[in-house]
This record gives sequence, C-alpha cells and structure tokens, in this order.
Amino acid sequence: MPRLTPQRPRKSQLTPTLRSLYATFLIASQLLLPTPALAQMQVLPGMGDGGEMTASAERHLGDQIARELYRDTDYIDDPVIAAYVQEIWQRLLAAARTRGELTPELDERFAWTILLGRDRNINAFALPGGYLGLNLGLVAAVGSRDELATVLGHELSHVTQRHIARIMDKQGKQMPLMIAGLILGMIAAGKSRSGDAGQAVIMGSQALFAQNQLNFSRDMEREADRIGFGVMTQAGFAPQGAAAMFEKLQYASRLNDNGSFPYLRSHPLTTERISDMQGRFQFRMDTTPPLPLAMDHAMIASRARVLTRPGVDVLRVWVDAASSGEFAKSTPAQQAGTLYAAALSAREMRDYKTARAMVERLLARTAENPAAAKQARWLGAEIELAAGAAPKAAALLDAKSKERPEMLLSAEAATAMRQPAPMIPVLRDWVAANPRDATVWHALGNLYGAENDTLRAVRADAEANVAILDYPAARDRFKAAQEIIRQSKVVDHYEASIVDTRARAVEVLVKEQAAEPPLK
Repeated sequence: MPRLTPQRPRKSQLTPTLRSLYATFLIASQLLLPTPALAQMQVLPGMGDGGEMTASAERHLGDQIARELYRDTDYIDDPVIAAYVQEIWQRLLAAARTRGELTPELDERFAWTILLGRDRNINAFALPGGYLGLNLGLVAAVGSRDELATVLGHELSHVTQRHIARIMDKQGKQMPLMIAGLILGMIAAGKSRSGDAGQAVIMGSQALFAQNQLNFSRDMEREADRIGFGVMTQAGFAPQGAAAMFEKLQYASRLNDNGSFPYLRSHPLTTERISDMQGRFQFRMDTTPPLPLAMDHAMIASRARVLTRPGVDVLRVWVDAASSGEFAKSTPAQQAGTLYAAALSAREMRDYKTARAMVERLLARTAENPAAAKQARWLGAEIELAAGAAPKAAALLDAKSKERPEMLLSAEAATAMRQPAPMIPVLRDWVAANPRDATVWHALGNLYGAENDTLRAVRADAEANVAILDYPAARDRFKAAQEIIRQSKVVDHYEASIVDTRARAVEVLVKEQAAEPPLK
C-alpha cells in the first residue's frame, strides 16, 4: 500500500472544504509527515497518565470551537439526514454505555453533538468535548447505515478514550488554545478562497508544530478500531459494514487518494492496521458478502449528494437519469435513490411540475417499504411547501408525529397557513426536552409570530441563539423581549419572569465568554 503524505495544496483546492479537512488534520489525525518527529511511534498513554485536562475543560474548549463552526456557511441542520444519523448515533452511544466505554461523567459533561457540513469530501472528525463533524460527502458515499456506524463508532471511540485530551495533556497548558485558534484560522482561510492565505496557515511553523504534536498515534488508531468495532456490533450493526468501509478506503488508498478522501489522510490505512482489523474481526474483505442496499439508505445518500450544492448541470443529470435506459436495469433500491435525487434536484431548480411527477413515481416505488415510503412522503411535503402549496403539504403529514423531520414540516405548513395553534404545544414540548435544538426554537418562534405573540417569538429566537452558543446575540434578543414587556399594557407575568431569569443567566454566560483567553 502506498505511503500517504499530505500534498502541497493548489489554489484550486483551497475552498471552504478546508474547514473539515484541516480540522481533521489537527484534531483527529495521524499524518505520516516526512519529519523526524513523526518517524518515531508515539506510546499510547494509560487512562491515568497526565490527567490535567478535565472533562469540563475539554468540553469548554469544544464549545469554543463549535461556536465558530455553527457560524460557518457549510454548517447545515437538515432534519431528514440529521434524524437518520441520530438514530445510528444514539444506538452507538447506548452500546458504549453498556460496554462501559462511555463513563457517567463523560456522558453528563460532553455535548455528544454531530455537526453536519455540506462539504462533498468524504470525511468525519472528532473535536474536543464530544462534538463530531460529519460531511454530507461521507453520508453520500457509504453504502449502508452499517458502514456509517463504522465511521461514527471509530470517532466516538477517539472521544470516549480521551485521545484528544491525552495528547493535549502532554503538550502543556497553552496547547488547547493554540489548537482551537489554528482550526479557526483554517476556517478563515477556506472562506477567503485565497490559496496564499490557506497555504500560509498550513505551512506556517505554528501549524506544523501543531500537526506534529496532535497526530493520533497508530496505537490510538488501533484502539479506536478495536473499541469502535465492539461498539458498532454491540449496537446491532453488521460486521460487514466495517469490512465494506475498510474495502472502500483501501481501494482509495491504492489509487493514492485523489483528494476526495481526506478521511484517508486523517486515518491512514497502514498494513499493520489492516492486518490487525482482519485478524480481530475474523473476516476477509474479498470474501465477506456485501450488505444489500437498503431503499431508505439509498434515498438518504441521494439527499446528501443533492444538498452538497453540486451545481445546476449535475442536478439536471440526476433528473435525466430517472428517464434513462439504465434506470429500468437498476435494483428497486437504486431506482428509489435515483427518483429521490431527481425529485429533490427538480425542487432545487424550482421545477415543481417535474418534482411532483418524480415524487409520484417515488411513492409508487416505495409503497411496500414503510421506512422508504415515509421518506418519500416527507419529500413530497417539502416540494409542496417550496411550491407555496402549504395545504397540500399538510395533507401529506401527521401533525401529531413525534419524529423531528415531520414535526418541523408540519410546523412550517401551519405557519404558512396561519394556523399555528395545534403545533405550538408539540414544539414547546420538544424544546423542553431538547433545549439545544436551535432549529426547533426557530420554528417555534415562527409559530408564535404567526399567532402575533411577539414576546414569545422573540424569546424563542433568543433561545435559538443560546443553542448555538451565540450568547451576545441571545442577550440582545432577551433585552428586546424585556423592552416589549415594559411597553406592554397587559403583561403575562409568568412569561415576564421566564424572560428575566433567562436574561440574567445569559448575561453571566456573556461575561464568562468575554473573560476567555483569546484563541491563538
């Protein structure tokens, strides 16, 4: 297998995708750089070694980084893909608890939040404090939820084993802030679309120092392989998922990685790791039967491809594919994926007539598969909402559903029809149980706005800002809510009390944030 080394970036490659690629380099990486420092294998420290970085400190650092990632233009909270990923993620977390990998302290203190990005590169990465980044490019590339569980289980194991903190502990107290600042520098370089700016950050002495010091050792990678596999199989995912994922990565590795597989650079496949995986998992990649393509997964993968904004020309290709001669030769699952991509692409191009026609075909194709039929129905509602036909969208939805995608679609339809009352209690109950769900807070604010309840709409907007860690913006909205209360002739004292209490709490968070040392 060829040795993978990072290539000097060309200006054409320095796009906003640098965020995920180089965040991975710095936080979840083992780069085989041609430097003497990395020629020596790091020794895996024991769980009791070091120990200066507490779980609370690591979470705080993760919050600092996540605060900026929430603001990144690549960040997306797509309810449909998020729900699909969350179902896998929650099963993995439950399995990690059962196995004892996820301790009660980490379970309570860490965020355990997955941030989705529109990036087309095949990548996922762990950040301090239980945050994980997942590119839509990876969701689009995996062939099953089992393959996705393999990647998420591996990254989860990096977090539960405190690999990030254990490496940082060795480097001194200033290292965490430098690393956080360096990641944010990569984000700025990516947004600037400047090859020189990106190259300066990557090749600077501070960047090289951080890369040298934060690379995951091969021992840590093997530990994440071993524990991640145990977690994903404990959660009920098929071992073949790990085999298929490794096979894809190994194939890309043989092609020497054309840049679309940054996960290979952050987790390079060595012959030792491959042999270790094959021996432990007791399978061979060339003899393990592949998992069949599930219809709902094919549709989720298609959604991920479209939402990466591939361009109008590609969207048209996907629409045309649903009428091509190859369509009839494909499997039912592949046909469902093609129709889904075609319908969503047509919606993106505002060709609602074509989108509706594709959804009708998709509904017929998925009629006997409940999970896929549900995805098709949600897509149909999305298209009707985009076309301005909220009543038709509402007719496709169950307003009492507790599933987040359907709940949000129903709320959007209710807002558009100016009939918010039935959906307000549903979303209010959701945010009571999930206070960090900014998207639902925004939807609840829209419902209150449709009901002409300005005070509650402003408070919901404030809570949405709290959820994405933007405390100054939240403070401003709470102040606006307090001003509404002062000017109101009829005061809801219960709501006023909530606003005052939350305003004081957020003011404390703003002061704490202002006192934080700057990210270097």
